[in-house]
Amino acid sequence: MRLGVLDVGSNTVHLLVVDAHPGARPLPAHSHKAELRLAELLDEEGAIAPDGVERLIATVQGALQAAEDKGCEEVLPFATSAVREASNADVVLERVKRETGVDLQVLTGEEEARLTFLAARRWFGWSAGKLFLLDIGGGSLEIAYGIDEEPDTAVSLPLGAGRLTSGWLPGDPADPADVRALRRHVRAQIARTVGEFSRFGKPDHVVATSKTFKQLARIAGAPGSGEGLYVERVLTRKSMEEWVPKLVGMTVDQRAGLPGVSEGRARQLLAGALVAEAAMDLFGIDELEICPWALREGVILRRLDHLPEL
Repeated sequence: MRLGVLDVGSNTVHLLVVDAHPGARPLPAHSHKAELRLAELLDEEGAIAPDGVERLIATVQGALQAAEDKGCEEVLPFATSAVREASNADVVLERVKRETGVDLQVLTGEEEARLTFLAARRWFGWSAGKLFLLDIGGGSLEIAYGIDEEPDTAVSLPLGAGRLTSGWLPGDPADPADVRALRRHVRAQIARTVGEFSRFGKPDHVVATSKTFKQLARIAGAPGSGEGLYVERVLTRKSMEEWVPKLVGMTVDQRAGLPGVSEGRARQLLAGALVAEAAMDLFGIDELEICPWALREGVILRRLDHLPEL
């Protein structure tokens, strides 16, 4: 069957269309996305502003049309931290449902972590052993650890690259004092979770998902997307320690000129790098591998698990 997964994230609204059936690898057929950066469209009360709601509705309608055009039999719609934490979330969800017919399922942070972990486990397989996962989104950082398809523990922290950029790094280039303050904040937040994971022992394989990690690996020398999904891409703590000071001194335009960095994500790259460096340092990670699959694939795989065999 042809499935669509509609991901209303903190940075983008992304429709991924795949051809899939139980027991088989989902094959991407089409991708339709729009950058809304909802995490940056909150007002002083933490509500999604009226303009943001209108843009969200129009974008969802466009995604539905694309899903219909591509012959999707079913669309799986979900929303993550930007909608989840908006003070007017219930009103926004009701309007989206009334005007588009889409009943957005709001995932908790822990559900995000668990579904992303499932995708990584399926990608790397059982031979990866004890798996440790990091995912930096626009609104939150997800961390998960386990030996099975369900992680033994999973947490979500409000340390997304978009959220931190809008709240802590207004300058271009960033003010070094703001960077130091954000660095302290990020490390204090992550440090609170280290004990929860260390009691499970050292992982056999450390992986990371998300656009932020992919771009950080790319500027640190990993192969580009043109070389395919199956090329190994790694990110080292040493490269992060070298790149963070460089990113601090760059303007947004200069970051956008780096290999693999999109114009829309360039502003968030520094905050994402601070989170990545902090997580690798505090968890004692020298090197991690980039996983091509993430939350959207996890949602699809979970749905396929509940379909009858053909």
